[in-house]
Amino acid sequence: MIPFSPPRIDQKIIDEVVDTLKSGWITTGPKTKQFEKQIAQFCGAPAVLGVSAWTTGGEMILKWFGIKEGDEVIVPAYTYCATANIVKHCGAIPVMVDCGKDFNVDMNAIERAITSKTKAIIPVDIGGWPCDYQKLYEIINSKQALFNPANDTQKKLGRILVLSDSAHSIGATSKGINAGMFCDLSVFSFHAVKNVTTAEGGAICFNMPAPFNNEELYKTFNTLSLHGQSKDALAKYNSSNKASWEYDVIEPGFKCNMTDIQASMGMVELGRYREESLPRRKIICNAYTNAFAANALIETPLQQNEQTESSYHLYPITIKGATLQQRNAIIDKIFELGVSVNVHYKPLPLLTAYNEFNISDYPVALDKYHRVITLPVYFNLSDSDVQTVINAVNQAIEQVIL
Repeated sequence: MIPFSPPRIDQKIIDEVVDTLKSGWITTGPKTKQFEKQIAQFCGAPAVLGVSAWTTGGEMILKWFGIKEGDEVIVPAYTYCATANIVKHCGAIPVMVDCGKDFNVDMNAIERAITSKTKAIIPVDIGGWPCDYQKLYEIINSKQALFNPANDTQKKLGRILVLSDSAHSIGATSKGINAGMFCDLSVFSFHAVKNVTTAEGGAICFNMPAPFNNEELYKTFNTLSLHGQSKDALAKYNSSNKASWEYDVIEPGFKCNMTDIQASMGMVELGRYREESLPRRKIICNAYTNAFAANALIETPLQQNEQTESSYHLYPITIKGATLQQRNAIIDKIFELGVSVNVHYKPLPLLTAYNEFNISDYPVALDKYHRVITLPVYFNLSDSDVQTVINAVNQAIEQVIL
């Protein structure tokens, strides 16, 4: 059975993790700080903070910005639940909008959804394809008169906050800009199935405009990620002061720091990402695109144009004219032929936790969901495996629809 997305765990990663275990630093320590700097250099970000997950990083940002009960945060209907969950965790209202043909959020729908209660927008780079952030900022600036700041941080920004759900897009580029630098704040995910993995984990990229100081924001969030404690274990250890144990808790914070064990994996992964992992993923995606060009029933995803290139995280195809029942039957046939596939995503209004939303209000998202199948893409997927996937997809579609 060809798996869907196994992590690349080889001897390099094992050796680095063992080195960490032997070092005595298994929680946040020198390797976490080194990994943060590595990500910052990779993206061109002024500062990066490692966190325990995309979810905890995103929620910490919303809490820092003062998102509270009664506030509105615009999110796509077509995304994983974490994007909206963090809004609910703050007591705020997730305002869902439909997606466009590229799976990403519809900018025109965002424009219609902005009200005087809107405090933040969370665009999602589905599959690693960047959203149109330039258009998004044009919309936000045109609606600036509606922005109603409720605290000093919001007044300092003076407009709606843009928090990119960049869970899929590390390594993507658009208009000469790297993912992580598309907007105010971006959060990557390093979950086990992501392009870069730390088993679980994530990272916040700081790119706030003046008068914000991103290095100072890093310090603020580093403290917030450790329960608001003024001094972490590494700072205590590195101090020559006899009273280095002394600390304060500045405010009730969170517990969402990255560990050195996680960072060990990430350092290896990111160190070979641009030269090894991304090129291989691109080869696989291009092979799919070229092969399926001959099948009139398959719509392939956009992965690259003159201005933008994906991170090649997902390869979602859509089956022209398929019903939900046909799509499901095609998936079953593909599995029978020895290939694991997936579906990204089930729109949020179809989930019990978000059944207060009516899926009929999101027709594009529903249509995409009914017809989408996500194919395997990972470094160790061989050329022969890729051909097996292609054959299985074509055969399954032929058996179900033709």
